[in-house]
Amino acid sequence: MSIKSDKWIRKMAREHGLIEPFLDKQVKHNEQGEGVVSYGLSSYGYDIRCADEFKIFTNINSSIVDPKNFCPNSFVDVKGDVCIIPPNSFALARTIEHFKIPRNVLTICLGKSTYARCGIIVNVTPFEPEWEGYVTLEFSNTTPLPAKIYAGEGVAQVIFLESDEVCETSYADRKGKYQQQTGVTVPRL
Repeated sequence: MSIKSDKWIRKMAREHGLIEPFLDKQVKHNEQGEGVVSYGLSSYGYDIRCADEFKIFTNINSSIVDPKNFCPNSFVDVKGDVCIIPPNSFALARTIEHFKIPRNVLTICLGKSTYARCGIIVNVTPFEPEWEGYVTLEFSNTTPLPAKIYAGEGVAQVIFLESDEVCETSYADRKGKYQQQTGVTVPRL
């Protein structure tokens, strides 16, 4: 198993649709020259962006959070340039980028330090071999204060691990429940 470099990521994006849209460099400023949380190709990974669709946890309906019987009323849908996550709460979002993972590749995704240093934890489970879709992002606000997430900016880095052999059973072979997801996807059983 080896970690893949920017050259490999660039080639796989161009020739095999690994990441779409694909940005060939790190973007650190918007069109107005203002600083942004960076995104795009890095030395050994790709910094993904958050789209403008969010699902914020709410306790209005006093539902129990049950992964086996999840109530969609536990979320409030928000669309916008920013998402304010209440103190000690949680939100879901999705990436701008669509991924198409090769059969011999697994990814690990880690939150960016800019958010981590603010008490915002970004969790994303690995993209398994032959998984395809938009990534659902999980944001935890661990602070006693409201926290802001910026749409269109970097939130996490994807690291690509290539195996020296192809897996016997891929996510597509198993007909994984999150295959081809298009929007912010809540838990499924």
